[in-house]
Amino acid sequence: MEDNRQDMTRVNRIRNHPLYRESLHNIEKLEQERIFCGHNAQHLLDTARLAYIENLELNLGISKEMIYAAALLHDIGRGLQYTEGIPHHEGGVKLAAPILKDCGFTDAESEEILEAIGGHRDTSAKGKRNLAGILYRADKGSRCCFSCPAQAQCSWSAEKKNMYLTV
Repeated sequence: MEDNRQDMTRVNRIRNHPLYRESLHNIEKLEQERIFCGHNAQHLLDTARLAYIENLELNLGISKEMIYAAALLHDIGRGLQYTEGIPHHEGGVKLAAPILKDCGFTDAESEEILEAIGGHRDTSAKGKRNLAGILYRADKGSRCCFSCPAQAQCSWSAEKKNMYLTV
């Protein structure tokens, strides 16, 4: 049987990169007592999967590897936000750049991924039909606000909260 899955070698390099693993571990420790949405591997993979589905549905032609790389790295700056006050999308770009280089992404690919990471909180990305747009929408869509026990205390606006299942 033919295996027609796209090569995910570089994405697995990200997953195994020491800086990535250390950053995720730090975020996990720092969010141990957090009652709101976490920024763990499950969230990162949920974001990747939703972004990839949208990519297929809209026939955007963005590679699975690019989508997964952006999704796995988009919240990697959370630890810097908690410890140094750096907005996590900015910290994410700072941490992701050397990881992408070490993992074999080209300068052009890295630039596109870093732009998506840097803009994943920017509402102007909401309507874009590119990597930044699908990352923005998948990140927000991955949250189950409709069943969150901390929903009433959450600082997200009503417009940002994911209160309905959408297809």
